[in-house]
Amino acid sequence: MEIVDDIQYDVIGFGALNVDKLFTVDEIACHDEERSIISEEESPGGSAANTIIGLANLGLTTSYIGKIADDAEGELLEYNLAEHGVYLNNLIYSDTGVSGKVLGFVDQNGERALYVDTGVNETIELDEINPIELARGHIIHYTSMFGETFQTQKDLISRLPESMILSFDPGLIYAKLGVDELKVILDRTDILLINENEMFILYEDYYRKRDNIPEDENLSFRDLAIKIRDDGIDTVIVKRGTKGAYGINSNDDEVKVPAFLVDAKDTTAAGDSFNAGFLYSYVKGFDLEKSVTVGNWVASKAVQEMGISGLPMIDDLEDFLEEYDKENDGD
Repeated sequence: MEIVDDIQYDVIGFGALNVDKLFTVDEIACHDEERSIISEEESPGGSAANTIIGLANLGLTTSYIGKIADDAEGELLEYNLAEHGVYLNNLIYSDTGVSGKVLGFVDQNGERALYVDTGVNETIELDEINPIELARGHIIHYTSMFGETFQTQKDLISRLPESMILSFDPGLIYAKLGVDELKVILDRTDILLINENEMFILYEDYYRKRDNIPEDENLSFRDLAIKIRDDGIDTVIVKRGTKGAYGINSNDDEVKVPAFLVDAKDTTAAGDSFNAGFLYSYVKGFDLEKSVTVGNWVASKAVQEMGISGLPMIDDLEDFLEEYDKENDGD
């Protein structure tokens, strides 16, 4: 999509833009080990970008706050967003530096190891974000950034329209920063999309100290999710991989939804794909169980292909929803 005036966005993404150079290997190498590369491919990526492209594939109107340099990787990243129907009004162009890159190694079980060159991702400044374009969004979806852009994300919070929904997937990078560093974002978050491991990294020690919970007392993922919800985040979604996903919200809806078990080729974008399915459902007003189910389904489609090539289109989802509604009619 080109830059278009006066358009309303269902979801605006704000996160890194990276070119992923994916290498399929026989096994992820450990320290001082050598393994064979079976194949390689290059594709544009970035956590929030994957989610936004997934949403665009599903027919939502989307845009993206991200930064690219004047290089081959930047051209690829821009083309990829436009090709999938993402509006470029919020894209930031840099005359200096390099675009972000990720070297990813994926084994035959779909497990991964990633190495990142952040490039201009870490240089987004607050005055580079157009407040008029920002106000046209219904939801803004945050994922982790680098350098001064992390501060920009925090500073932007005060400029978000009161009616705008903030969706936040902290990822491992932000989870390791801790609750205090993320407080400005978390206090404004309406939807927390987090995987189980990252939730424990981010929240377990925080709640043990705050609530005087002894180390020998078990804290389950559900315990943490309830505490997070009770602290003011309206909807908390815990992504649990092959165990499915859990959700709880301020209406006291609570669901555990099993995963769709498939042969996974690449789990790199599984969480991002889940986010796309869930946010699509949120925009459409689906209930919590249906929303989590759609998230699981979109993720199950994505992991069967490399990168984001397996992200489903709206026709596929409509077929799935038709079957889902038949099976759950009257429930």
